[in-house]
Amino acid sequence: MKKYLAILAVTVSAAFSLSAADAKPITVSGEGKCAKCALKEADKCQNVIVADKDGKKVTYYLTGDVSKAFHGGNLCSGSKPVTATGTPTVANGKTEIAVTKIEATK
Repeated sequence: MKKYLAILAVTVSAAFSLSAADAKPITVSGEGKCAKCALKEADKCQNVIVADKDGKKVTYYLTGDVSKAFHGGNLCSGSKPVTATGTPTVANGKTEIAVTKIEATK
């Protein structure tokens, strides 16, 4: 039984690794905010984009050094329209984007 559980665990881990590796970069536009200051959802500051997708509000949590560098003077002090490009993953039920590019839009 333990052998089968170990095989199952390895198979599931491999499947998740492949799905993350196969993810293609996406570009998301919406209202950039701070997950801690504006949304009160986090213990520390983190960029998010709240966007409309199929008529529903979707929150994308932005990760990586590019996102952190953009945060301070841009989103911690208030919300603004932004566009970000990066690779999406799902972690803890939240869609995260490893940002490669982010900019304020008009």
